[in-house]
Amino acid sequence: MATKTYSAGVKEYRSTYWEPHYTVKDTDLLAVFKITPQPGVDREEVAAAVAAESSTGTWTTVWTDLLTDLDYYKGRAYKIEDVPGDDTCFYAFVAYPIDLFEEGSMVNVLTSLVGNVFGFKALRALRLEDVRFPIAYVKTCGGPPHGIQVERDIMNKYGRPMLGCTIKPKLGLSGKNYGRAVYECLRGGLDFTKDDENVNSQPFMRWKQRFDFVQEAIDKAERETGERKGHYLNVTA
Repeated sequence: MATKTYSAGVKEYRSTYWEPHYTVKDTDLLAVFKITPQPGVDREEVAAAVAAESSTGTWTTVWTDLLTDLDYYKGRAYKIEDVPGDDTCFYAFVAYPIDLFEEGSMVNVLTSLVGNVFGFKALRALRLEDVRFPIAYVKTCGGPPHGIQVERDIMNKYGRPMLGCTIKPKLGLSGKNYGRAVYECLRGGLDFTKDDENVNSQPFMRWKQRFDFVQEAIDKAERETGERKGHYLNVTA
């Protein structure tokens, strides 16, 4: 049996990460990148570099490569297509094995695909155009714990759309004034209000302060209208 040996130095990305004859698997995550390389940079090399830097590769050979099966875990650039009407760029198709990604973590997927690879010097520009998620990975994503029917049951709202709004200005209100705005919206007829995605726990309004004043506003609006009211709070992961 042949034994892999370590050889220090820099080698071309395409020697490892360019596989034009690769057969895509149903379990592969596929990504399409629009790549504009620096002048004089070979298409296959830069496509392979994107596959490498977004998976297991780096700019030089390291001895720890021998401690795992890189051929199993690496991303593979397997196809290149021209961009119609633009000869300065091209589409590169990359296949990633599903085991590169944490189950159910879109953050991990996006960190891999659009992370440090965008700072690669051989690129003038890079854009992630499309992604195909394998069914095996989609099934690991739990999604929301329940749907609209449970929301209707909680709110006791049936037979019509539920009406809501985002509180504005989205930043700068104190907890007390935020609660006041929530009350006015709910008292005026809305079913629910919600935090803007920018609202977390800033110095002008801490999360606990917002929670307390919003709950007070909901309770007051419910007493005065005789209806269920609600508010969707943004919780930072």
